[in-house]
Amino acid sequence: MQINGRVAIVTGAAGGIGAAIAQRLLERDARGVLLTDLDGGRLDATVKRLAGAHGDERVFGEAADAASTADLERLIAVADERFGPVDLYFANAGVGGGPGLDASEAEWNRALDVNVMAHVRAAKLLVPGWVERGSGYFFSTASAAGLLTQIGSATYAVSKHGAVAFAEWLSVTYGNEGVRVSCLCPQGVETELLRAGTRSDDPVERAAAQAVLDAGEVLSPLDVADRVTEAIGDERFLVLPHPQVLDFFRHKGSDYDRWLRGMRRYQETVR
Repeated sequence: MQINGRVAIVTGAAGGIGAAIAQRLLERDARGVLLTDLDGGRLDATVKRLAGAHGDERVFGEAADAASTADLERLIAVADERFGPVDLYFANAGVGGGPGLDASEAEWNRALDVNVMAHVRAAKLLVPGWVERGSGYFFSTASAAGLLTQIGSATYAVSKHGAVAFAEWLSVTYGNEGVRVSCLCPQGVETELLRAGTRSDDPVERAAAQAVLDAGEVLSPLDVADRVTEAIGDERFLVLPHPQVLDFFRHKGSDYDRWLRGMRRYQETVR
């Protein structure tokens, strides 16, 4: 899909990957980009910066909860009114790592709600219209943890696997009806989410963050956004800004037991 002339919604867009994706969409002549985030203050600052570079008429910010059906309905209506029907939806909002078996029901619910069900709810609202129009693009931000796993955090590993699985299902089910789907699975990206883990008082969260930092290069959000826009142009499903993730994934599939043993050994080095 070509980006120029298209209308997009980007969630989790106050900073990090979401703000970088919005910037690259505008640079590639998207007709309009609606940015949304729970953090209204940071969102306003990002929207002001992007509007200064690309024009007020092409950028709009709306604070919202990307996991709320009511908020999603409002976002889609606002985008449609300001720019026209939504062509691309970036399910980028997410929550980070947490504990293992001692995670509370509330922590599990939050991870699954934001990292998986937010994607499901958005797709339920958008995909039927895209099928009718014969065109639409759903872009899921998951994680390398969705293909491999996450040292320390069960909630993150499980929810990101769920995000990958839902994106796969969308592509299989609606790919022949004009709906394109991509799934972003990066490792380390220079975001507040990653750095917060390194500062955590929880040794499990610190170990999870350290495992990401040790796994390879930490990319800038704009580097990741470049891979995102390339994938949209190619209509490619799996987006891996860190090429080594594919090697790890192949090793995992070729000998699962060996991979599990290796992960257990690696876990001991970051604790």
